Amino acid sequence: MASKLLSTSLLTLLLISFFYSISAATNEDTTRKTMEEFSGYPTDSHNSILSSSLNSFSVESEKLQSQIDELSTLSDSPAPSVTRILYSEKDNLARRFIKGIMEHVGLSVREDAVGNIYGRWDGSEKGLPAVATGSHIDAIPYSGKYDGVVGVLGALEAINVLRRSGFQPKRPLEVIMFTSEEPTRFGISCLGSRLLAGSEALVNTLKIAADAQNISFFDAAKSAGYNLSPDDLSKMVLAEGSYSAFVELHIEQGPLLEEEGLSIGIVTAIAAPASIKVEFEGNGGHAGAVLMPSRNDAGLAAAELALAVERHVLESGSIDTVGTVGILELHPGAINSIPSKSHIEIDIRDIDEKRRNGVIDKVHKTAINISQNRQVKLSEFKIINQDPPALSDKSVIDAMEFATEQLNLSHKFMISRAYHDSLFMARISPMGMIFIPCYKGYSHKPEEYASIEDISNGVKVLALTLAKLSLQ
Repeated sequence: MASKLLSTSLLTLLLISFFYSISAATNEDTTRKTMEEFSGYPTDSHNSILSSSLNSFSVESEKLQSQIDELSTLSDSPAPSVTRILYSEKDNLARRFIKGIMEHVGLSVREDAVGNIYGRWDGSEKGLPAVATGSHIDAIPYSGKYDGVVGVLGALEAINVLRRSGFQPKRPLEVIMFTSEEPTRFGISCLGSRLLAGSEALVNTLKIAADAQNISFFDAAKSAGYNLSPDDLSKMVLAEGSYSAFVELHIEQGPLLEEEGLSIGIVTAIAAPASIKVEFEGNGGHAGAVLMPSRNDAGLAAAELALAVERHVLESGSIDTVGTVGILELHPGAINSIPSKSHIEIDIRDIDEKRRNGVIDKVHKTAINISQNRQVKLSEFKIINQDPPALSDKSVIDAMEFATEQLNLSHKFMISRAYHDSLFMARISPMGMIFIPCYKGYSHKPEEYASIEDISNGVKVLALTLAKLSLQ
C-alpha cells in the first residue's frame, strides 16, 4: 500500500488530524480509517491527509474547572476542604452529578451492586472489550477537590474532545467512577475496584463490616439506594480480559513533576501496600502510684514498635520502601493513667513485593520481642491487606508516551507510591496511569491544587491515548 511509504512524521500528522472539526460523513470515515491504518488495524482504503492545526485540539477548560468547583461544594466540611464519605448524603448527590454529566456527554449509564458507575460509548465493532478509564470522587475528611475527581471529570472531558472531533472508536470507550477508593468509612480502600478484581476476602470482610457508628456496610448501602446481598458482591467479579486496557488520569500527589518542571508523568508501576493492625495489653495503673520497675506499659510498647517500623524500613536500603504509623491510640487515654491497651496501625509499601514482605516479617518479630521484654501481651498482629504491586503494561505505556510526544509535552517515567483503583484493574486488563503536577505535591489536605492548564494537558494525553488504544 502507498501509505506504508509514508514517513513517521507524516503518520503522526495523520493521527493528530482526526481530532479536528469534521462536518461531512465521508471525512469522518476517512479519519477513522487513518487511525486504523496507524494502529495496524487492516483497512482496504488508502489514506488522505486532512489539513488541520494543533491549535484546534483543545479542552473546554473553563467548563471543566467549573465542574470541579461545583462538585467540591458537595461536601460535609466547609470550603476549601472537601469531605465526601461513602454512601453519605453528599456522596449520593455527587453520584447524581456525575451521572448527569455522563448522560449529557451522550454515554449510556449503568451502576453495579455497590455503586460503581459506568458511562459507555459504543464502538464501531460489536463484541470487542472496551478501553476503560476513570477514578473516584469520594474524599477523606478535610481533604482537597482534585484527588480522584480529575480522573473522572477529566475522563468525561476527554470523551468530549473525541466526540467533538468526529472520532468513532472501534472498541467501546468506558468511563468508570469507582466506589470508595478511600478507606474512610469501613477501613477498606479501593472497595469497588477490589470487588471487580475478585477479592473473596473482601466479600467476607464486608459481611461483618461496620462503621464507627456501628452501621453495617449493607445497611449503609441500603440507605443510599443499593439494596444488595453478599451474593451480589460475589457476582461482581470481572474475568481477566473484560477490558482491553485501563488508563487512569490522576494528580501526582507528590512534588516531582512540579519540581522538575514537567507536564506529564507516565506511571510504570504502582507500589504494593500492606496494612497492619497491632494491639498490646498491659496492666495499667495510677501514674504516680506504680513505680517504674513494676510497670507493664502498653503505650511504650506501641511507641517502641513505631520507631522499629522506621528502622526496619530504612534497613531495606531502598528509597522505594516506605513505612508509616498513621494511627496510635492509647487506653484509657488519661494523662495520669498508665496505658493498659494500645492500638497501632501501620502502612508499609514498596514496588518490590518480596522486599516489602521482608520488612513486615521483621516488624512482626520485633513486636513479639517487645511484648516479651516489656511483659505486655501482643493481643493482635493482623495483616489487613497485603496487595501485590502492579506494573503498567507496555502497550499502554507506549500509547501514553506516543500521546505526550505528539502533543509536545515534557514527561518522565515514574512509579506511583500512592495506590489507586488502577492497582486492582491491572488484574483485569493491561493498565497504565497518567500523572499531572500538583502544587508542592500536596494531597489529602485542603491546599491540594492542580492548575487547569496541567489538568487540560492530562486530558489531551488521555484523549489521544484512549483513541489509539480503542483502534488496536
